[in-house]
Amino acid sequence: MRTQDKTFVADHVNELKPSGIRRFFDLAAKMENVISLGVGEPDFVTPWNVIEASYHSLEQGYTSYTANAGLLELRQEISKFLHKNYQLEYNPESQVLVTVGASQAIDVTLRAIINPGDEVIVVEPSFVAYVPAVRLAGGKPVTVEATQENQFKVQANQIEASITPKTKAIMICSPNNPTGAVLSKEELDAIAGVVKKYDLLVLSDEIYADLTYDEEFTSFASIDGMAERTILISGFSKAFAMTGWRLGYAAGPKEILQAMTKIHQYTIMCAPTMAQHGALEALRNGMDNVKEMRVSYRQRRNFVVKALQDMGLDCHLPGGAFYVFPSIENTGLTSAEFAEELLQEQQVAVVPGDVFGNSGSGYIRCSYASSMKQLDQAMKRMNQFMRTK
Repeated sequence: MRTQDKTFVADHVNELKPSGIRRFFDLAAKMENVISLGVGEPDFVTPWNVIEASYHSLEQGYTSYTANAGLLELRQEISKFLHKNYQLEYNPESQVLVTVGASQAIDVTLRAIINPGDEVIVVEPSFVAYVPAVRLAGGKPVTVEATQENQFKVQANQIEASITPKTKAIMICSPNNPTGAVLSKEELDAIAGVVKKYDLLVLSDEIYADLTYDEEFTSFASIDGMAERTILISGFSKAFAMTGWRLGYAAGPKEILQAMTKIHQYTIMCAPTMAQHGALEALRNGMDNVKEMRVSYRQRRNFVVKALQDMGLDCHLPGGAFYVFPSIENTGLTSAEFAEELLQEQQVAVVPGDVFGNSGSGYIRCSYASSMKQLDQAMKRMNQFMRTK
């Protein structure tokens, strides 16, 4: 809204660019016969036992607010899950916060720790919300590029070279969106050494932790000395096929989690009650479904990577998540040009790599969280497109 020469929108919000992903979704929505490889969303329906548990909670009258931090029963199950899988110890009453998706967990973490002007190192290519979230919290994002030469795995010396007296925290995502890169324990150990040396915090986005295919996942908080320096962020959207349920969580040091809960109290109150009951069932009885999805995603990953390589696109093998990040530099097109022409000529929607940061220029992101039938058709269309380039 604007009156004469005055705008009522805050300057720092006006300066934010709209999501580059949404732009291509909007274009694709206006076209017919489009196969979308753009959305970061499982094609599986939420398992029936989870849906039924949510129904049952409504039938039992659980329609009121929960505790601000979430159902204690759910926080206890999250703590058990993190202990069983990663040998982490979190007090469910003071070190776990249930949020409206992992995205809200990221936002509330940054608002809890950042003073105006604090710098946060963001490893790119990265989820499109990281840099804007840092800015909205009053911080300054400092980006570090993870390159294909290192399999899109950031190196500890790169992080160290970007640290200044104003650096407060580092944001990492493993498995990574958009590259699928998974940091090994040895690589995390090296980063932990930098974290200790400069007395920093780490925001570790582990939303894809249950979707790794070739090696055991290591949680950053499980590295020696890192539990007290790490805010672990995860949720139910990806592995449990619960994107629309909007449920995530954060776990970490008591002092920081209490500050996050304070912000959460004033802005959200609590995460949706019926979704929390569904998540409780997912943790208790849903891991077999996760295993089945993981097997299917691995098959799709292998198919898509081979198809892209066969059509002449250099594509590394991602270790986790459900994305591939092939280079399109040999076409002579920019990432945006490639995505737009592919959409217009072959009705296949992908995401330009540069929306995930400057280091994504010359790449595209394709999600393989679609049926094999759709992926097969999409690869055939892309192959036809490549023959014209």
